[in-house]
Amino acid sequence: MSPVSGSSSRKESHTARLVGSGTAGIAELMLFHPVDTVAKRLMSNKNSSLPISQVVFKDKAAASVGTKFLSLFPGLGYAAGYKVLQRVYKFGGQPYFNDFLNTNYKAGFTNAFGEKNGKAMMQATAGSLTGIGEIVLLPLDVLKIMRQTNPEAFRSRGFLQIVKDEGFGLYRGASWTAARNAPGSFALFGGSAFTKEYVFGLEDYRSATWFQNFVSSIAGSVSSIVISQPLDVIKTRIQNQNFESKNGGVAVIKDLMKNEGFAGFFKGVTPKVLVVGPKLIFSFTLAQTLIPYFGKWM
Repeated sequence: MSPVSGSSSRKESHTARLVGSGTAGIAELMLFHPVDTVAKRLMSNKNSSLPISQVVFKDKAAASVGTKFLSLFPGLGYAAGYKVLQRVYKFGGQPYFNDFLNTNYKAGFTNAFGEKNGKAMMQATAGSLTGIGEIVLLPLDVLKIMRQTNPEAFRSRGFLQIVKDEGFGLYRGASWTAARNAPGSFALFGGSAFTKEYVFGLEDYRSATWFQNFVSSIAGSVSSIVISQPLDVIKTRIQNQNFESKNGGVAVIKDLMKNEGFAGFFKGVTPKVLVVGPKLIFSFTLAQTLIPYFGKWM
């Protein structure tokens, strides 16, 4: 899903991809981190009687507009590390998984799904494998979510002290994260690939125009968000607990069903769907623009 490599060496192409994806991740972070905070706080809210302003802005609900806005940037340091690394890994890593599948398993995919479907299914499967691998970045995601939804858990501790105190506890929810990422990334890359294949009839998905990438990204992103939302709610609630809490996914599901019903699994899905199109098309289009540009110089 990254741009076609230029005629320069592979090393230069990889460098351009790294810098371009990273820059896209930083730009996306600054624009969309507040929206992500709102979605996480809505998903984490268990008290349906609270006013929406108190859920979103917490103790800053009665503050000025400027203070309210700044309150939506908690954990920006962790978010920056996580988002930039995630974008570099996802946009830059998925093509390598796809290359591996194309080299070793193309015949199997073609025999099972046909030539066109097989090509799109390889893209989707590569996306799924990429998504599972994202659990390596889970500690940064845990700390980001904690700062967004439960800052009291930090108790004035710094990053290194938290890592020392919590250790592998920062990987709690790893299995649920993998369970969310596998179908989510499958739908993201698969939905985009199928749109490019059947709506636009592209032979080479990387040759898509800006508009084709826009439409394909929205198709993949919306399906990804809806499919993975229930598992995302579970993952978020596991991660935003106090560090001392040991409640696992099963306990979270029982509590959610008991107190909020099935609709609780889709809390926060509306703001996520409303922003996922602009969010992903922004970062994807920027990466597509910057990577070839940097490729001229790197």
